[in-house]
Amino acid sequence: MTGANQRHAADWLAGGNRRELATERIFAAAAELIREQGFDRFNADDVASRAGCSRATLYRYVGGKSAIREGLLSRGAASVASQVAAAVESLRGDQRIVESILVAVDAIRADAAMSHGLAAARANGIDEYLVSSPLLPRTALELAGLDPEGQQSQWVVRIVLMLLAWPLADRAAERRMVESFVSS
Repeated sequence: MTGANQRHAADWLAGGNRRELATERIFAAAAELIREQGFDRFNADDVASRAGCSRATLYRYVGGKSAIREGLLSRGAASVASQVAAAVESLRGDQRIVESILVAVDAIRADAAMSHGLAAARANGIDEYLVSSPLLPRTALELAGLDPEGQQSQWVVRIVLMLLAWPLADRAAERRMVESFVSS
């Protein structure tokens, strides 16, 4: 190993909590690869190489491909939830529900890794993860201000996924459609 390679290998996790540093670096590498290749084409070997670590290190700190995918989706969902929460904080009722959906769609479209990942959702089973994960419906309920009883949270998650998979002509058309269902 050359001196530069030894230094890189020796100190890539220096300066903080090793687990946090490794996890962040691995997820950052995975997000880059997903932006370039999509969720269905990235693999653990490429992520490890991009992160500058061994495959064993990747598995130790993060897990395999499915764990990386779930971790990135979970992180992305948390980021989207934060943006939605800030945007709808002062809103109530139907207006809050409509804005929650539309802001979520905009936030996902603006995030290249989330956008690429969700575009391929039907092809690789991510959609099933999204609608079956308790995190997303619970988040949808909290952000939209809905009662946790019933199917509303599933509807919110599914309408967001639908608008991502089959966008309408423009944002105004999407708004009209969401408003027509929320107010009916």
